[in-house]
Amino acid sequence: MSINEILEELPRLTKEEKRQLWNILDHELGEEAAEENPEVLAAIEKGIRSLEAGEPTHTLEEARERVRQIVAKARRQ
Repeated sequence: MSINEILEELPRLTKEEKRQLWNILDHELGEEAAEENPEVLAAIEKGIRSLEAGEPTHTLEEARERVRQIVAKARRQ
């Protein structure tokens, strides 16, 4: 899954799902998370803006299903 595909799905996550994602990324990156990565910050800002703009959101299960579909499609190519 590419960063662009992740960014496309980010606006669809609920506020709580975004918080969970942030915690997962923070845990996975460890000390690296302390270094401000412009791409990560831009993705987070984009997600926050879309949430504030009232764009549609999806449940975590809907997002997981979408990720499964994208991964399956990528594997077939």
